[in-house]
Amino acid sequence: METTPRPAAAELIFRDATEADVAALVELIESAYRGDSSRSGWTTEADILEGQRTDPEGVLDVIKSPDSRLLTVERDGVLVACCQLERRGEAAYFGMFAVRPDAQGGGLGKVIIAEAERMVREVWGASEMHMTVISVRDDLIAWYERRGYRRTGRMTPFPYGDERFGVPQRDDLEFELLVKALG
Repeated sequence: METTPRPAAAELIFRDATEADVAALVELIESAYRGDSSRSGWTTEADILEGQRTDPEGVLDVIKSPDSRLLTVERDGVLVACCQLERRGEAAYFGMFAVRPDAQGGGLGKVIIAEAERMVREVWGASEMHMTVISVRDDLIAWYERRGYRRTGRMTPFPYGDERFGVPQRDDLEFELLVKALG
């Protein structure tokens, strides 16, 4: 399903990911968060986590899930971003958000999250958007707070020992739930 973005995003195409997108999506997500390539953007986790951020199976699971959508965002035919939207009752979950490092810092993330919020509100009737963020990522949490998300103080342990989520370089990692009302 393609959507018509708002004028600020006129050059962007939002569409649901397909199985044919899996390899490109894994590469995008890895480049935004892990390894040396991620250091050219501001969302890098390279100093706190090594190893993978996701894998083809995880991406495919999201694509195939009946309660999820994995949106791809293209500009001029090039994949520049993605995000997962998952229906969870009255709320929607926002995850797997990645913007190419060379496209970060120019307002693209703001446009994408606004479109994601609009979609879950209008298509699913969601009243809230939820997400989890690694609690030591103060810069990232501040970015979401500027978009109206609030910290809840509700923490979930990091899955230490499960290398599907990376290899932690610190022993104090946990996820914090952030929430935004979608009035």
